[in-house]
Amino acid sequence: MDGGAGAGGGRGGDRSVRVNIEAQASDLVAATPFEPQLSDGSPPRSSVQSQTVVIEMDDHAREAVAAGTNGGWQDEAVSAAAVGPERRLTMLALRLAILEKTASGLGALGFIWATVVLLGGFAITLGRVDFWSVTVILLIEGARIFSRSHEMEWQHQATWSLTAAGRSSFRLVARSFRFVFGLDEGSKVAAPTMMRRPSWTGWISWSFLSRHVGRLFYWLQLASATACVILSAVRLAGQDFGEAEDARTNRRSALDIFYGLALAEALLFLMEKAMWEWEVSHGRLLERVAGECHLAGEPGLVAVRRFFYDAYSRCVDGSIFDGLRMDLVSFAEELLVGGSHDEQRIGIRILVNVAANPRLGDAALRRVGMSAAVVDRLVEMLSWNGADEAGVRASAANVVSKLAGKKRNALRVAGVPGAIESVSSLLYAADEQCNLLGLLIIKKLARDHDNCSKIGNARGLLDKIIDFSAIGAGAGSAITPSRAKAVKRSLQVVKMLAETTGSTGKLLRQEVAEIVFTVSNIRAVLHYGAGHLELQQLGVEVLTRLAMDKDAREKIGCTGGLVSLLLAMFLQPSITDEGDAARVEAGEALAMLALESRRNCDRILRAGGATATIPRLVEALSEDAAGVGTARILTNLCAYAGSEWFSELRGVTAGAATALRHVMTKKSKLLEVSIGLTAQMVRFMAPHELAHHIANAGITGGEEELVDRLVTVLARYSCPSISVPRIRRFTVELAIAMMTSAPAGVKRQAVAETMAAAGMAGELWRVAETTSELECFHVFSGSAGLSRHAVTLSALVGTALELMGTRGRDNQ
Repeated sequence: MDGGAGAGGGRGGDRSVRVNIEAQASDLVAATPFEPQLSDGSPPRSSVQSQTVVIEMDDHAREAVAAGTNGGWQDEAVSAAAVGPERRLTMLALRLAILEKTASGLGALGFIWATVVLLGGFAITLGRVDFWSVTVILLIEGARIFSRSHEMEWQHQATWSLTAAGRSSFRLVARSFRFVFGLDEGSKVAAPTMMRRPSWTGWISWSFLSRHVGRLFYWLQLASATACVILSAVRLAGQDFGEAEDARTNRRSALDIFYGLALAEALLFLMEKAMWEWEVSHGRLLERVAGECHLAGEPGLVAVRRFFYDAYSRCVDGSIFDGLRMDLVSFAEELLVGGSHDEQRIGIRILVNVAANPRLGDAALRRVGMSAAVVDRLVEMLSWNGADEAGVRASAANVVSKLAGKKRNALRVAGVPGAIESVSSLLYAADEQCNLLGLLIIKKLARDHDNCSKIGNARGLLDKIIDFSAIGAGAGSAITPSRAKAVKRSLQVVKMLAETTGSTGKLLRQEVAEIVFTVSNIRAVLHYGAGHLELQQLGVEVLTRLAMDKDAREKIGCTGGLVSLLLAMFLQPSITDEGDAARVEAGEALAMLALESRRNCDRILRAGGATATIPRLVEALSEDAAGVGTARILTNLCAYAGSEWFSELRGVTAGAATALRHVMTKKSKLLEVSIGLTAQMVRFMAPHELAHHIANAGITGGEEELVDRLVTVLARYSCPSISVPRIRRFTVELAIAMMTSAPAGVKRQAVAETMAAAGMAGELWRVAETTSELECFHVFSGSAGLSRHAVTLSALVGTALELMGTRGRDNQ
């Protein structure tokens, strides 16, 4: 972006934003090893051939862009979306807690009034009926308070799972007995069998007990509150508080206040219970919230019920607003970090379902990724290997795979000690889902260069990843969808490892190629993967990346039948975009295999028979999808095949007219490879044959027009280009070939004079002054060059100038 444009320096200033983009649309296709790339996939700014596009933007649009850059509006959107369905549960808990605390406050005030004022001050003067009425009310309120204090614990018990069931139930029973019988805290309740880890039968019995004890407390509260309402209302309505004149007036007021407090407390409690029953039982609020949160089934309902009870308990035990601070994500995080083994199960069950929610998932994952303790626990859960842990393990893997989708979270996951080992343990699980999730996590972690090194260093991990690339099919057998998915993810991981840059990438390519199953598994994918073009394309992409290593290039080439499969795949016409993409990748692989490899050139020429292969490749030159790949293959065959193939390679010149037309009309990559192929073709032409092909190509101006085109290309690419790093080299090679292929004497001198007259010498000198390392390599690993050219570009420029003579220097 042009820093000076669109800055709004004055009222009359430029109100537009200038954006630099690549000049040629065809240069924006996916990068291959034949062009360098930075680690983030973007081209270096200094090497980009660009043009300026002006995009008109008004002030409001510009402010929106600035706001989007700061991320303010995005944070607000995430916050708004983060309010989940569980908010209705916390609001219900708040309303219930208000009624509960109000009732408790009135009850406490009534208890104090009864003990201090009535029983303390008027116990002797109270009539028998009022004395026993007050006493009964206090007793039944005490029973209700006892029931209320234990009901929530027993309701929680119904949501606790197997591990803590026996211990928790035992604590509740012991606590209840201590309350009833007045046992001190130091008393021991002997129940050794209840302290042991319960069996499934024990869990069912304790769950049954929990529900029924909870219901018993529930009905005891209702009975107590109803009795309190009836007794208080009767005494208030009767107003017969005795006939003693000395204290009757104050006693009547005192009793009215007490009965009124008792009545209000009981009515508020009954109102709370009515609201609870209406929302939870009749309105089925828990079930509806569980459904909206995608917490299906009984386990999901148990998790939501546990959340609601916790929110209500917090509102009652602390501030009434404490429950509002809860949501399912924070609740799940608390269970994961500080809960028992089985509470962690509930936490991961909640988290995996919330993360899958289209509206809440992104915000939830952002929060989870910011908690190092939660990430540590999730990674630890990946290695749970108990017989009943498969579901929990898969859920944890699901969440980790979603976390690893963001680079920041992926770094946190990979930063956990032993994270790669925990992830790799998923590949050894008997559960196919865990296998697929393990491959997915590794794939996402492999986007980072450092993680690729860790993956390569993990003992046995590369071998296990390669194992999943086995297609597991033979002739006449079908590939199952799950097998296809495993093969796809395995190949994606191997491809990412093979295209890692720097010394790490070099070692990884060597290690992957040394595994004896790698290439053979890919061969099976190409052979039996009919109907799975995506798998075939991935397999070919892996071969292309591995072939960047010279030794791996030979291993791939000598694998029986593989070159033939690639050649057949490349030459097979396609009517779909997917088929064209697979053909393009096959062409890249063949070109890479033929690079600087005489043996692989021999294999390619023998694969279909040289007399048949060359004509088919020449024919493919004119195809849009295969043109670039064909030109690269033919160029490398001409350059590196042995001299014994000279007569067969003479057939390449049949495509000279097509290549020359591309030189005159095409742009970007096709222009680059067409110039390079033409330079090689000239080597196989007889004297004066070039002029014949120029005429067949429709170039009416003859060699002069072709020379002008070459000068234009050099002028257009006045500095090295990242998208076509060899275009200037190929142009100089073609200029040299045109001069050296002409008969010695007058003809050669005429070609040199034509080039000098067109300004070739000046452009060659500019090339010499701007050469860089970018133009010194055949292929690239990121921004690092591999397979250095045998002859430098400067030496080629010197040869061209020497062939042109001193007139070239004079015309500079």
